[in-house]
Amino acid sequence: MEHDGQLQLYTAVAVQLKEAHTRVRALQVPEGVRMALTRKLLVITAVAKHDLADAARRLERFTTDLDEGRFLEGER
Repeated sequence: MEHDGQLQLYTAVAVQLKEAHTRVRALQVPEGVRMALTRKLLVITAVAKHDLADAARRLERFTTDLDEGRFLEGER
């Protein structure tokens, strides 16, 4: 049973990561901002290999920040 839940979470995270990458590529922002966002997504991808639940939380935060336009804060 636990394995099925893990597989579902893995699938959900994979789909959300793909969507997040698509959204980042479509943003009309300076290339430096796009690169920083892409790096964050790559970190989340790496985390998913070791701690899927943490990756899901990080991805949720990333998506929320993206939705609310907070990705520009502190980026140069």
